[in-house]
Amino acid sequence: MIEFTNVTKTYKTGVTALNNINLRIQDGEFCFIVGRSGSGKSTLVRLLTKELDPNEGSILVNDIDLTHLRRRHIPKYRRRLGVVFQDFRLLEDRTVYENIAFAQLIIGKSNAEIDENVSKIMKLTGLSSKGSSYPRQLSGGEQQRTAIARALVNRPEILIADEPTGNLDHENAQEIMSLLERINAQGTTVIVITHDREMVNRMKKRTVRMSLGEIISDTMPEEFENTGKNFEKDFKEDTFEENDDSSEDDFDESYEEAEKGNWEDDWDEDWTEPEPPETTDDSVTESHDVPDSKAGKALQRSEEPKRHLPEAKPGPAEKPRRGLKGSHRPHHRIGKEDA
Repeated sequence: MIEFTNVTKTYKTGVTALNNINLRIQDGEFCFIVGRSGSGKSTLVRLLTKELDPNEGSILVNDIDLTHLRRRHIPKYRRRLGVVFQDFRLLEDRTVYENIAFAQLIIGKSNAEIDENVSKIMKLTGLSSKGSSYPRQLSGGEQQRTAIARALVNRPEILIADEPTGNLDHENAQEIMSLLERINAQGTTVIVITHDREMVNRMKKRTVRMSLGEIISDTMPEEFENTGKNFEKDFKEDTFEENDDSSEDDFDESYEEAEKGNWEDDWDEDWTEPEPPETTDDSVTESHDVPDSKAGKALQRSEEPKRHLPEAKPGPAEKPRRGLKGSHRPHHRIGKEDA
């Protein structure tokens, strides 16, 4: 269960992004969080993922008190979450299979476990035939499905999708939402941040609407027949300025670093290593050893500075470069499926 109790978040600029928020999301729920830019919905999610801390109040996630969670325990906590972003954030020099397998590599799974788990999640997300393709060779919907598969492969308790259909056309958006419904039906708590009122009205799931840092309505599925008809009208009449998102721009330094491209280290730090000594110096970052294996060497390569790849040009299909070696190569698996 997720529980926000009297949570207030004020940025250094003095802008109050959240004002005395109270919200409870039960295990296995599907919940939309909606509102215009600057309404506070993104700040709420960043508190949930422990990228920000509240000024007041408490946040509980499955009996973990985030307001007292120590810095060294944050990576372990984040393993319990799956997060999907609007801009996909795929590794451009890795195949679909390797992008999904990356989440397993960093927690030290064996090659056999990686092959089994990645194959299952690719089947669930309809990507079995795309294992050896690179992100630039995929449609927008396929890239988003790859991002979802990567978020799910470690079996998180909670899946957070931040504007998962923002860059997709109507058909692909419907496909992604159907996939999230199937994931939710298997017991995963799903939280979707969106401003797509048409999609919200169509799906009739629990909908928490935010404005000016407050929750102004919380519509349950059984109530939607009575209140959902007015959702679009209410949304349009929101007097908050569309482009005033200053409350979400003043992030702390750790989040700014993540936005610069260091998100893999931030989210995937190996917490299985012995805990380091306590320190009050926030500038000290945690480190971990990479297993001395083929999978570990692939991880080391993935952490090296990446070169910008040229735009794909028409011509003969390029020979894929393998970050993973051994029996779980995508073409081995695909060959078996075709047999």
